[in-house]
Amino acid sequence: MAELDQQSLDYELVEAEFSTSFADCYHLYFTGVGGARVHCKLARPKNINEAGPGIAMFHGYSVDSGDWLDKIAHVAQGSTVIALDCRGQGGLSEDNLQVKGNTLRGHIIRGLDNPNPDQLYYRNVFLDTVQSVRILMSMEGVEPNRIGVTGMSQGGALSIACAALEPRVKEVVVAYPFLSDYKRVWEAMDINSSAYEEIVYYFRVHDPNHQKEDEVFNKLGYIDIQNLAERIQAKVLWVTAMKDSICPPSTQFAAYNKIKSDKEMLLYPEYGHEYLPGFGDKAFQRFKNL
Repeated sequence: MAELDQQSLDYELVEAEFSTSFADCYHLYFTGVGGARVHCKLARPKNINEAGPGIAMFHGYSVDSGDWLDKIAHVAQGSTVIALDCRGQGGLSEDNLQVKGNTLRGHIIRGLDNPNPDQLYYRNVFLDTVQSVRILMSMEGVEPNRIGVTGMSQGGALSIACAALEPRVKEVVVAYPFLSDYKRVWEAMDINSSAYEEIVYYFRVHDPNHQKEDEVFNKLGYIDIQNLAERIQAKVLWVTAMKDSICPPSTQFAAYNKIKSDKEMLLYPEYGHEYLPGFGDKAFQRFKNL
């Protein structure tokens, strides 16, 4: 966070090819920690007359910030929306991290062989979420005390990390967050069918006799959202699908149970890691009242 505090809030706007009668849409670029060029989508009301809420959106594992459509729904209610592309995944953000060891099979294990946990991939992405929200807060037409964050899966994890590291975030709406309780997944779940299967790959290739198991899971603790959750001050709506084998519910509970702020968990008993009816509407209603 001390390193992040040295980062500029300057950004570049490039007009997007997408437009509506009520929203201005841009590609936004900023320089993140380590000098990486990071991309976001930005959508905001035309002819802003008074400051309104800001919403940050974070996407699922390996994809990108998505279409404009879900952003402009919030813009129609007077919100400014920023949607981050995670470094080196499906979007336009640059991943310039130089690491020792593995660069294959996933981002959880990227940087795991470096002695310094500052070289973990997700350390930089967590900081990108905060920087993007601080940029949002700095914009004309945005009230910095009316900020919400949202996402599903990886996006849910990034929302939790962002709210933990930027205490001015007021509202969090997430579904089945990723990046929680790696040891629980390893010990009790079928990790090969989950989003955490790259950990199996790491041990098979880099530590087949598990001589470094304690060291590995200790280092993963630096990017485990359960170790950040108690810092959150925002209101939290956490949605969990009880048949989720990709991000198992018990790993989510590890983080949710550590949240000390105003929180609510909504369960979908018959659903897995999939589309959840009504989730988008619930997020919209919560953010409408920011």
